[in-house]
Amino acid sequence: MSELLVVAGEASGDRAAAAVVRRLTGVRVTALGGAALAAAGAELVGDLRQTTALGVGESARRAWAIARAFRRVEGVVRDRAIRAALLVNYSDFNARLAPRLHRRGVRVLWYGAPQVWAWRPGRVASLRKSIDRMAVVLPFEEALWRAGGVDAHYVGHPALEGPAVTREDARAALGLTPLAPAVALLPGSRPHEVDRLLAPMLAAYEQVRRDRASIDGAVLLAASLDRRTRARAVARAAEYDVRTYDVDADTGALAVLRAFDASLCASGTASLESALARAIPVVAYRVGLATELVARALVRTEHVALPNVILGRRAFDELLQRDATPAKMARALARALDRRRELVDACDEVEALLLGACAPSERVAQMLAPWLGLRSPLAAE
Repeated sequence: MSELLVVAGEASGDRAAAAVVRRLTGVRVTALGGAALAAAGAELVGDLRQTTALGVGESARRAWAIARAFRRVEGVVRDRAIRAALLVNYSDFNARLAPRLHRRGVRVLWYGAPQVWAWRPGRVASLRKSIDRMAVVLPFEEALWRAGGVDAHYVGHPALEGPAVTREDARAALGLTPLAPAVALLPGSRPHEVDRLLAPMLAAYEQVRRDRASIDGAVLLAASLDRRTRARAVARAAEYDVRTYDVDADTGALAVLRAFDASLCASGTASLESALARAIPVVAYRVGLATELVARALVRTEHVALPNVILGRRAFDELLQRDATPAKMARALARALDRRRELVDACDEVEALLLGACAPSERVAQMLAPWLGLRSPLAAE
């Protein structure tokens, strides 16, 4: 039986990788990942909840867990006959792992390219030597990586693979008021994101709720959060009399988001899922001082929210660092609700720019199949 290594260190990458694994049969899968990969049949050698970090300070605090996970993955590569590796996002970890896989003759497919268009463009040259193929998820990334000598292919964004759920069914499942505007609060998939963002998001929502005759809302908690972070979030939401909802590790937030008119969300996949669900995203983000100083020196992109990046313009509000205050979030959220009909057109445009001929997971599975000795991937349908 062919052996595949999968490394996905974030909740969105875990879901994207799991969708690929389900399309492969006759393959033994060993993974660093989370609940979605485990449900798809992968043997986990590390749990992403123990290794997920973002930024200089956060990574330093989780350095021991990350180093231990890296040693476990190295042990898998050393002790098993791994034929191919699927590396999903998790840029710093996978950039260190890829050369070691390459030296051992393992074919490497990177799914979800490092965002070199935003910062550290030198990674193109360093990765070119150690990956066989790149599956990029934003339309403009293919030409960028190909110009650097990488065999890159645009496959579509994995957020497009969310289940088709109507607004009415989603609202009924969550117990939301049928007609009142509803707001989703998505404070992030990493513990430090939730710790920094949930309190100001709740305060902003409370301000909007006081100013409007009728409004409903819920906090959506990522499956990648550890129990302690989740418990703190539930307790904090209860202080504002706001319900919480645990996002399914396999399907992600997209189906649930269809119930909402707008969202207060951390930057990243949640902002794109919100746009695709027509829950107008208001993006807020805070990082530590050390990370902010590094970002100011290195970041080259004009936009942070993925929907804005895809559109090439600031269609949706972004509130970063000192601008991510309850008062500014409340004003932006009110604008999103008042301008929803207009902003839905921008959401439609985002989806049109992302659509491809087939599901992203299917295309990625097709790329892996010959390396694993398969004639073709078999969809689990």
